[in-house]
Amino acid sequence: MKLHEHFKAFLDDHVNLNSTRLSLLEGSITAVENAVRALGWGPKIVSFAPQGSWAHETIIKPQSGHPFDADLLVFVELKDGWSAKDYVNELANKLSKLPAYDGKVRRFSHCATIEYAGERKVDVAPCVVDRLYVGQYEVCNRLTDQFEASAPLAYTEWVKGKNGVAGGNDLKKVTRLLKYMRDIKGNFTCPSFLLTTLMGLQVYESDRDSAQFADLTTTLKTLVGRLDDWLQSRPDLPTVPNPKLPQEDQASGWNQTQYGNFRDKVNLYRGWIDDAFAEEDRDESIGKWQRVFGESFGASEAKRAAEAVSEPETSGALVVGGNFRDLVEKVKALGAEAVPAKLRKLPHVHRPVWRRAIDQYTVRVTAELRTAKYGNAVRPVRSAEPLQADCWVRFSATNTMGVPFANEHKVQWRVTNTDKVAARADALRGDFYPSDDHFSRSEQLSYRGVHFVEAFLIRKRDNRLVGQSDPFYIVIE
Repeated sequence: MKLHEHFKAFLDDHVNLNSTRLSLLEGSITAVENAVRALGWGPKIVSFAPQGSWAHETIIKPQSGHPFDADLLVFVELKDGWSAKDYVNELANKLSKLPAYDGKVRRFSHCATIEYAGERKVDVAPCVVDRLYVGQYEVCNRLTDQFEASAPLAYTEWVKGKNGVAGGNDLKKVTRLLKYMRDIKGNFTCPSFLLTTLMGLQVYESDRDSAQFADLTTTLKTLVGRLDDWLQSRPDLPTVPNPKLPQEDQASGWNQTQYGNFRDKVNLYRGWIDDAFAEEDRDESIGKWQRVFGESFGASEAKRAAEAVSEPETSGALVVGGNFRDLVEKVKALGAEAVPAKLRKLPHVHRPVWRRAIDQYTVRVTAELRTAKYGNAVRPVRSAEPLQADCWVRFSATNTMGVPFANEHKVQWRVTNTDKVAARADALRGDFYPSDDHFSRSEQLSYRGVHFVEAFLIRKRDNRLVGQSDPFYIVIE
C-alpha cells in the first residue's frame, strides 16, 4: 500500500530538518556571510552560494548526537601571490580571531568550519573564479596546495532540473528517505553527493508526467528499482562522473568492497520496498514499511492496532464478539483456535530481514516452566495454555524429531507482546533476539494478554533464513 499519510508524517516528524533548526541554520549563515565580508581577508569577494544538501534541499534531521551542517561557498577573485592553501588557511585564521567564533573554527582540506555549541556547523569553502579563463570555478585544497575544478552552481541546477522532471519535489524527498535509511541502518556507505547523483541519473527526460512518478511512494519504488537495475548490471566498481564535471569521478572514495556491499543492500531493500508497496493488507503493509524505515514509520497506528486486539468486533478489532472481556478470556474458554490469525500481522511485529534460502527446514518450538531464568524445570507448557505473570518460560527450537540443529545454524527469536497492558508499558516488543544458550531462550511473563514467540533458523555461513516455526502462544492472565 502507498500509505501517503504515513509517508507525509514520517518525513515531517523524523526525516526533514525541522523549521526551528532551519531558522538557526539560516541565521548562522547570514551571520557568517556578514563576518566574512567584513574580515579584510585578502581576495575580493564576488558572491556567496549554498552547496551540498542544503542547496539541493536534501538535508535531513541528524541522528541523535550528530550535528547537521551546511556548506557555504564564497566565490572570490584570484589574489596575486596566493597559492591554493592560502585561501583556506587565511580564512580560518581571520575567522578564528573574531570574538563570535573564538574556539569554534577548525580547518579541513577545502574549508574553514565553524562549529556551534549544540548540533550545527557551517563549512565555508573558498572558490576561485576565472583564474585561467572566464567561467572557471576552482575550490582550494590546502593539503595538496592545488586548485581543483568544480561546477557547484551547474550541479545544483542539474539536481533541480531532475527534480522538476520527476515532479512534486519527490526526487528530493526520495533522496532524503534514502539518506535517512542509510543513517539509521548504518550497514552501507554512500556519500550524500554520490547518492544524490545516483538518484538523479535514474530520472529521464521522458519521465515527465509519467505514471511511474505519480506520487511519492510510486516514485520511491521506481527510483530504487532503477538504481538496483543499474547496480546489478555493474558488478565491478564503476566510474560515476559528475554530470556537470565529467573529469570528476564521484565514486572515487569507494573501494570494491564498499561498492559491493552498497549494491547488495540496495538489491535487498528494493525487494522490501516492492513487497511493502504491493501488500494489500494495511497492517502488513505498515509492518513491511517499518522493515525498510524503522519503527518510527506509522508508529502511532501500529501501537493502536496492538492495543485494539481485545476491543469489540464492531470496532474492527481482532476479537470476535461474545461475552468475553478480552482476548485472554476468549482463548481460555475456546482454546488456541480462538487466536486470530491476524495477530501475527500486527504492524509492530518486525518482519524477517534475512534472505530466504531455497532449502527449508521444519522448526518446532517447545516450552517448559522454570523456577527462574536459569532455574530448574517445573513442567512442560502447551501453546496457548493460560499462565500467571512473573513466571519464567524456557523456549527451545528443534527439528520434528525433537533434536537440536547442528552448530552451523543459529536461532533468532521473535518475541511479540500485544494488547493494552503491554502497550501502556511501552513493551510491545516484536523484535528479534538471540538464543541464551544454543537453541533456547528464556522469557519472564509480565503483561496480561495473548503474546507469541517464534524461532527463526539462520544458516551462519551465509546468514540465510532456512526455517521458521509456527507461533508459540503465551496467554498471561
